[in-house]
Amino acid sequence: MTNSLNSLLLGSALLVCGCVPRIEVAAPKDPITINMNVKIEHEIHIKADKDVEALLKNNRNLF
Repeated sequence: MTNSLNSLLLGSALLVCGCVPRIEVAAPKDPITINMNVKIEHEIHIKADKDVEALLKNNRNLF
């Protein structure tokens, strides 16, 4: 009985070892294209004190 059990275990071990999965990585034939339609809008709001506003109005050549 142990002989048949050993044979069964050996046979199942051989079957399991024979089924090794194969992984293959291949590059695609066509190039990968990415279409990006992006619209960026921005607004800058500057809040200044009255003294700074008066200084900027009087001296336009500061910047």
